[in-house]
Amino acid sequence: MEVENTSWNILYRGSLDSCNYDCPYCPFAKKKNTRQELQYDQECLDRFTNWVASRNETIHILLTPWGEGLIRKYYQKAMIDLSHMSTVAKIAIQTNLSCSLDWIHQVNKKTFALWVTYHPNEVDFEVFVRKCNFLIANDIQFSIGIVGVKEHFEAIERLKEEIKDRYIWINAYKREENYYTEYEKAWLTNVDSLFPYNNTVYNTKGKKCNAGHTSFSIDGNGDMYPCHFIKNKLGNIYTDDVKILLQPKQCINTECRCYIGYINLQELDLENIYGNQILERIPLTIK
Repeated sequence: MEVENTSWNILYRGSLDSCNYDCPYCPFAKKKNTRQELQYDQECLDRFTNWVASRNETIHILLTPWGEGLIRKYYQKAMIDLSHMSTVAKIAIQTNLSCSLDWIHQVNKKTFALWVTYHPNEVDFEVFVRKCNFLIANDIQFSIGIVGVKEHFEAIERLKEEIKDRYIWINAYKREENYYTEYEKAWLTNVDSLFPYNNTVYNTKGKKCNAGHTSFSIDGNGDMYPCHFIKNKLGNIYTDDVKILLQPKQCINTECRCYIGYINLQELDLENIYGNQILERIPLTIK
C-alpha cells in the first residue's frame, strides 16, 4: 500500500571521508581524499541537490559527511542552493566550523542551520568563539556540541560561560561503561539539560521508529536506508518510487546510542522538545 508522506527528514552522507582535524576519537582524523574522490563526491552531491529540486514534498535535510564538508566550495554551494528551494523546510550540516564564513551571507536564513562541534584540541578557543559570534550577529541558527570526555570538562565550562544564547549540547562518551560518576552526570546535565537522553543506550529491538517511514538516510549513490545504522537497503531515490518504499517500521537493531538514530524512536517523542529544529539539534526552549 502506498503511503503519502508529505514531510520527510533526510540524512545525506556522500563518499567524503576526509577531515582537517586530528581528533583522537575519530577514524577520519587528518585523512585526505584524492582529487578524483572529491570530484565523485561533488557529482553525487550535485545529483542529490537536483533530485531535491524535483520533489514536491516538504523536505528537511541534514548533511552528515564522514569528515568536514564546509571547507569544500561545493558543499557551501549545495547549502546555499538547497536553502533557497521552496520545498526545503530545513537544510543543516554537521561541521567543525573551520571554514571561511563569507559565503554565509548568501543563504536563506529561514531554512539554513548549522550543527557545530567544538574540538578543544584542534582550534583556539577565541577563534572558535569569534566564529560563533559571527553567526549570531548574522542571525544564523546553530547549536554547539562538544564530546563529553573528561579532558574537555574545563572547555565545556568555559564555552557555557562565553556563549549564553545558543544551545550547547554534550555528546556523552559511551565507549566505556559507567564512564561518569553521579556528580559528573549531574554537572553535565546542568550544562545540557538534555544530556540524560544522550547518555542512554536505548533498547530498540521491535520498537516503533520513524526511520524508514518519515525519516531515511541516503548515500552518494542514492541508495536509501532506514537510518545510518541499519544497512537494509530500501531502494534508490533515482530509480524507485520513494513514497512506496516508506512504510511504518519497527527497529531491527538491538540498541541505539546516537542522536541521529534515537531521535526517530517514537516512544521518546522528541519532536515535542525540538519541533522542526530536531535535525540541527536545537530545542524549542533553551535552558
